[in-house]
Amino acid sequence: MIKEGDTVHLKSKKDSFFVIVKQNEEFSTHKGTIKFNDIIGKNYGDTVLTHKGEEFLILKPTLYELIMFGIKRHTQIIYPKDSAYITLKLGLTSGMKVLESGIGSGGLTIVMANALNPDGRIYAYEKEEKFLKTAMKNLQLAKLDHIVVPHLQDLSEPIEEKDFDAAFIDVREPWLYIENVKKVLKRGAPIGFLVPTTNQIVEVLKELKRLDFIDIEVEEILQRHYKPVPDRLRPEDRMVAHTGYLIFAKNG
Repeated sequence: MIKEGDTVHLKSKKDSFFVIVKQNEEFSTHKGTIKFNDIIGKNYGDTVLTHKGEEFLILKPTLYELIMFGIKRHTQIIYPKDSAYITLKLGLTSGMKVLESGIGSGGLTIVMANALNPDGRIYAYEKEEKFLKTAMKNLQLAKLDHIVVPHLQDLSEPIEEKDFDAAFIDVREPWLYIENVKKVLKRGAPIGFLVPTTNQIVEVLKELKRLDFIDIEVEEILQRHYKPVPDRLRPEDRMVAHTGYLIFAKNG
């Protein structure tokens, strides 16, 4: 049963909306207004009508749908094809303490927070206030904001917390901050980076080797969708190809 504070996916034949249900409030669309009180108490899979009589199906959104279609973006997000892999490579699970820098719009943060729920925490360092505010609102949409401790600063300043179990860095010049991050990472803890160009990879690798990190890897993930038509199965005309290079290592 849907209750106040739940996030729902309202879907008609042509439109989709992702909203947090609040008692005595309403949501306006070009097809009419939906009263949230008409949704509270229903079950996922039920329908609701706007004041103009337009019907919307009430669905429970997946994290993938929220990230790709529901959240607001100030920046390019880390796509699920990368964020799911990053989460597995870092070994994230409930109870862990994770450092993230460059939270952006929170696409990766949502995936990591879901893995850390309920007892893990992400300490998110972001120097742009508007990015941090948007990311926290997006995390509220996913009902995972309680997992994230936001910090409005970059990694050039002293890092308050210590003994992190893992870290992920997505900033323009990550090699400038690796030594600072190393000081607060547990011995053997994994660290990951995303960079868009090969020359950035080189700079990160130089610093990782200088600081005696081990198990260094560089990877790239490509994803190709196919047209789901039985009589003419073929790849889509476009694909999510290069989104960034992934670098992983462990604190030696």
